[in-house]
Amino acid sequence: MLPIVLVGRMSVSDWGLFAGNRGWNAPENFTEAVGDRLFWPAVWFTVKYTVVTTVILLGLALGLALLVQESSRWTGILRTSFLVPSALGLASASLLFYALYSPQASPFPGQISFLGTPSSALWSTVALIVWRFAGFYMLLLLVGLQSIPGDVYEAARLDGAGRWQTFRHVTLPLLRPSLALCTILCVTGSLLAFDQFYILTKGGPDNSTVTIVQLVYNMAFQGQNDLGRAAALSIVVLAALLVVNLLQFRTLRGKER
Repeated sequence: MLPIVLVGRMSVSDWGLFAGNRGWNAPENFTEAVGDRLFWPAVWFTVKYTVVTTVILLGLALGLALLVQESSRWTGILRTSFLVPSALGLASASLLFYALYSPQASPFPGQISFLGTPSSALWSTVALIVWRFAGFYMLLLLVGLQSIPGDVYEAARLDGAGRWQTFRHVTLPLLRPSLALCTILCVTGSLLAFDQFYILTKGGPDNSTVTIVQLVYNMAFQGQNDLGRAAALSIVVLAALLVVNLLQFRTLRGKER
């Protein structure tokens, strides 16, 4: 609670990184933070990254969970291999992919530019996140799948339901709580993305991959050294995140009903 109070205090103060608190400065901090030339590009990029990552990651995780749902000779090996990347820290995984994408160390041909254009930088970062987190979300969905009673599937088969009908009308509805949890975690994590872009792209090329959290960091420590504006932007991000999560809860709860 204390850090939030301190950030709130900074957000209404002229608070430099080295100069300290120099008095009241509201609402200038908020208007200047939102008026920053990178604010709206960062918001748009963060939203785009969140949508792309969430759709791909949850779709792949569900496919992997369905693949290893039934116990067999090879499912244990597959589950472990899918889950291993989740044991690696995000910063470590980002450094690993940075080396993978580097022209000096990459096993891929030098003509491939993984981080040289805005589009390639986005998709290269999405590939990292999917590799890192697919196994984690697979595990959450697998727990949900295994909690579905077998009697339900037996009843569906007796009613003549095919695989697609069973998946659509039985598996997905009963898996909704697990899907809701994964969606909320994925959306929240993507909206707060920082490590992967800071390590892989530093916000480039041409500030095209600056996320909203990275913009907060830049305001506080990169040249501007303005903790007041950074704190104000943090409050804006926190408020937006609360609204997004509230909408998700309301939407998913409505579907549950």
